[in-house]
Parts: sequence; structure tokens; C-alpha cells
Amino acid sequence: MCPSNGHKPSPIWVRPDKVEPKEVELASDNDQTDNSRVNSMIPWTEIDTIMFDMDGTLLDLHFDNYFWQTLVPQMYSQTHGLEEQAALELVMRKNAEAKGRLDWYCLDYWEEELKLDIKGLKATITHKICIRPNVEQLLQELHLHNKRLLLITNAHPASLAIKMEHSGIADYFHERISSHELKRAKEHHGFWEMLKQQAPYDPERTILFDDSLPVLRQAQREGIRHLYAIKQPDSKRPGLEAEDFPQIEDFRHIMPSELARLDK
Repeated sequence: MCPSNGHKPSPIWVRPDKVEPKEVELASDNDQTDNSRVNSMIPWTEIDTIMFDMDGTLLDLHFDNYFWQTLVPQMYSQTHGLEEQAALELVMRKNAEAKGRLDWYCLDYWEEELKLDIKGLKATITHKICIRPNVEQLLQELHLHNKRLLLITNAHPASLAIKMEHSGIADYFHERISSHELKRAKEHHGFWEMLKQQAPYDPERTILFDDSLPVLRQAQREGIRHLYAIKQPDSKRPGLEAEDFPQIEDFRHIMPSELARLDK
């Protein structure tokens, strides 16, 4: 779980698959109306396969935002002898150039582009890898209900390995798949059809939780029926608005046991 003090400052390194943050008023713990509505919308008995994104869905996105927006520019400045502002501008430019390609997510690509040990740098801040609230409880409940759990991420396999090792949630999943294996990002046309070849699923009986609107929209275009966004992917940033899809604020509110309680 996230340490109490542990967990992308003003947008600098903007993840192309993530929603632009907007200032919104977050519901308090005492206001369960919207959460109960979302819970009642999830027909767990009609779902066989549950797909989870990793960063911003299962894990706090603060790790990635801090890494790319703060640590990488700092290390580039120190390694290549640039002023920090110049290093930041260079990283921003290279980020913009890579947007829309699978390279954007590829650690090997960034090691070559920036001449930095990106994988090694990630290992220096593993204390910032934090599981979002009530994730493990939900995974445990879904296992008890004999659901098939898949982790489907755009993260590079090396990043996936680091996150799984330090979060301790790897064994909850029947399969853990990086989009690099399919050579196509989740938001790109055809990804979800290609995924069927590696991990067969029935789109009508599948649910996907993801903090990326482009990913959710592409999954919708390719027939996945049950789609849910994440209200606050980064615990250090305001919540997000995602009018296209219902949002999950806390996984506690969508537990199968919670739904059973509400139905009583």
C-alpha cells in the first residue's frame, strides 16, 4: 500500500493515453450516492473476465509522473551537463515527437534517445510504487468468485516486472500482458482483437478498468461491453472528468460483497 507521505507537478511530461486533469470536487467518504450507482451498474454475475490496466488503475500514477517529469529531467541535466530548464525542454520535445507511437512506452527507446539508464533509474524509486486503495481486497474477492483476472498494460515488460515485484500483486492475475508483446498499444486500432489470439475472451462478458479514455474508447469500438474509467489516477492530483464512461473513485464501492449488501 502507499505510504502516508509517498504518493505527473503541473503537466510537463503528458502521457498521451491519459486524461488531461481538470479541477473537480471529489465526493466525500460520507457521500455514497454516485458510488452506489456505479456499483449497481456492474452486473458481476454476467462477467467472466476482468481486465485491469496497471498504472493509474491498480497502481498510483504518481510514481510515473514523478519519474518522467522530475527525476528523468534532473538526471539528464546532471549526466549531460545541461541546465535543468534546458534538460526539461529537451525531454518535453522528445516526448512530443514520440506521442502516438508504441515507442512512447518503450524503455529501450528512451534509453537510446536520452542516453540514460532508464531501467536503473526506475529501480532507485521503487519505494514510490503504491497500490491504489482497496485494490487487493477487490482482487481477492474476484478470485473467490472464480473470475478470470487479466492485467493488460502499455508498460514496457521491464517496467511491468519492476511494478509486479514491488507491489506484490502479480499472483492475483491469470495472465499479465504488455502491449509490447503484441507490438501495438492498447489505444491503437486492432489491439483488442489481437489480444483475443493470446488471451481469448468474450467481449460481451468482459469488463475493463482503465484510466485512459483513448484506451477505453478503442476497447468500446472493438466490442468490449463493460468499461469503467478511474476518477483519480494520481493521488497527488485532482480528480478527472470522464463523461464518456462511469468512473471508479474507490474499488471498495464495487466489491461483489458490497453489491450483495446493497441488494438486500
